[in-house]
Amino acid sequence: MRTLLLLPVVAAALTVFGPTHAPATPAPLPMAGVRLADGRALQIEGELSTARTVVVLVPGVDTTAANFDRGLGGVQRRAPAWQARQLLDAITARGEDRAAVVAWLGYHPPHGVGLDAAREDLASAGAAALCEFVTRLPGERIVVVGHSYGSTVAGLAAHRLDHRVTDIVALGSPGLGVTRAADLHTAAHVWAGTAANDWTRRIPGVRIAGAGHGAHPDEPGFGATAIPVGGVDGHDGYFVPGTESLWAIAGVVAGTGAGTQRL
Repeated sequence: MRTLLLLPVVAAALTVFGPTHAPATPAPLPMAGVRLADGRALQIEGELSTARTVVVLVPGVDTTAANFDRGLGGVQRRAPAWQARQLLDAITARGEDRAAVVAWLGYHPPHGVGLDAAREDLASAGAAALCEFVTRLPGERIVVVGHSYGSTVAGLAAHRLDHRVTDIVALGSPGLGVTRAADLHTAAHVWAGTAANDWTRRIPGVRIAGAGHGAHPDEPGFGATAIPVGGVDGHDGYFVPGTESLWAIAGVVAGTGAGTQRL
């Protein structure tokens, strides 16, 4: 009887701490602005066909086609389509007039900050889809910007991304799936920034048997280069005009620098 009573506990532990089992990789998204019935979406800002540099924004938890334009809870700054527009405007202001920004929701993020968000199953499927998508992009150079769980997707994809990916930016990241930047096994430059009042700072920076996402990439010793976050409020303010983070990311894309320091 005692053994039977322990079975639910054992099952729960295996669910949380068991090995990663990535779901099937989603079908490729078309290279066009779409909002699909299965919850995935894509938005292109700028002239993609003639772009010299292409930025791919990867959003995180609770992002769907339904809130892709208006933002989760109707909060505009959370909307990937809006974020892409703000970033392109900042890149142009930095002097780069041959850039395009793609807000890419080509995977199924977790719903809510629960078990799926604590594990990397959905991120693994997203990483495979991201790698496929990036290979189809035009341009001489590609920058991947992951926000929240989207940064975990980018981290898991890092070692397989197209050779044209020169930079990976993690914003409000719960972790990239590793304990240090070198473990990403990528030639891309890794950048990271997390606001002082971003709730992801409260997530333990561990990765144990399938649970957790590793060290926070903005921590000293991780090996990323800091993205300044002055003016950023909370978890969703990194693309708000006037913030240091938006201007810095635009500088990374334009190649004019970000006013940064090594972590």
